[in-house]
This record gives sequence, C-alpha cells and structure tokens, in this order.
Amino acid sequence: MNIQIVKIFDPAMCCSTGACGPNVDPKLVQFAADLDWLKSQGVIVQRHNLSQNPAAFVENELVKTILGEKGETALPLVLLNGRIVETGSYPTRDKLAELLQLKATAISTYGKSGCCCGGSC
Repeated sequence: MNIQIVKIFDPAMCCSTGACGPNVDPKLVQFAADLDWLKSQGVIVQRHNLSQNPAAFVENELVKTILGEKGETALPLVLLNGRIVETGSYPTRDKLAELLQLKATAISTYGKSGCCCGGSC
C-alpha cells in the first residue's frame, strides 16, 4: 500500500482550522470535513497554521522558498508527498480525490459543528 501524505500550510488563523469565532468561513468548515474524509481514506494529513506553528514554515525548504517568492499570498499551500499541488486557495474534495486517485463522496456538513474552539463558536 502506498502511503499518501498531505501537508497544509495555512495562513495565520485564530485556531488550527480557522473554523471558529463569530464569522466562520463555510469554505474552511468544508475543507476541515474534506481533510477528515481524507484521513478516513488512510491519508496522513498534517496541518500547520502560520500563527501557531511558524517553525514548520521555516523548516520546510519548499514552503520557505515559495513564501520568499510570493509572500503570504501563496497561502494556503498544499503539498502532496512533498510536491506543491495548490497555492493560494483550498482544493475541493473532488480535486483532492483526483490528486490522490480516490473516489470522492459528498458529505454534508450541515448540522455538524466545524468549530475547533470546544463548542464556543
């Protein structure tokens, strides 16, 4: 079995997913659900937030280079097995599935809490 690793380098956000506070971006909630789906498919997912884990951005030479060239507009930055697959936006579940050669399944996040703040959103 081929192990797939997806690394997400997020811009500075209030929490690890950005899905907290009074103005939650539904795209971030959906992306968090998409990452949970990837994990359920056996994909290793690692997510780094610039405000909470800046060392991860400096330690990864590829990320450091892209940030040096494009600045924070390159974020979010998504790596698949060490290569860049998306910059400046979050990929959809369909795009993730295509990149990882998986069959995408639609999951509604309606009625589910996407909050990362212990339910205090």
